[in-house]
Amino acid sequence: MSFLRCARPRPLLASQSSVRRAATNAQATDPANTQREVIRRMLYPPNIRSGPSPTGTWRPDVALALQRAIPSAQAHKTIERAWKLYQRHLRKKREEELQRKFECMRRAMQELEEIDPVLFKEANRREDPRARSVAETEMLKTCSNAEKRAIESRARGLFPRELKVPTDTPSKEGWPHDWKPFNRPL
Repeated sequence: MSFLRCARPRPLLASQSSVRRAATNAQATDPANTQREVIRRMLYPPNIRSGPSPTGTWRPDVALALQRAIPSAQAHKTIERAWKLYQRHLRKKREEELQRKFECMRRAMQELEEIDPVLFKEANRREDPRARSVAETEMLKTCSNAEKRAIESRARGLFPRELKVPTDTPSKEGWPHDWKPFNRPL
C-alpha cells in the first residue's frame, strides 16, 4: 500500500499549471523562438538516448542482436578462438611465402656473385636519389620549369612516371602529337 502511495503523482497547484501552459503557448506562437529551440536541440541533444545514433556510435540493440546471433558466452569464445586460429594460419602462410621468396633471392644473388662479381657489386650499390652529377646540374640550368620538375620528381632506378601503361583502348584526349621527349643524362 505504501508503495502505491509513493508512485502516485502529486497534483499540480493551479498557479503552476497555468504558468506552464502560458509559457508553452508563448513559445509555440513565436517563430523565432521555435527556430531557436530547433537549433538548440540540434546542437545540444538531450542526454537520454531513446534510439540508435545516426553515426552508429551508440546502439541500444547490440546486446540483444548478439544474444540472438550467439546464444551463449561459450559459443562466442569458441568463435573468437577459431577466428584467431584462422588468422594465425594465414600469418604463417604469408611468413613462409616471404621466407621462400627471400631464400630464392639469396640463392640468385650468390649465383650472380659467383658468375660476375662486378655485376653483383653494381646490383648491390647504394645510390643517393638526391645526388646529381655535374652533367645533370648543368643540364638543369638550361631546362624549362616543367622539365626541371619532371627530372627532380623522378627517383632513380624507378619506372618513369611520364610513361603510360599500355592499354587496349586509346585515351580520350588522343595522341599528344606536339610532345617531344627531352634529353636526360640519367
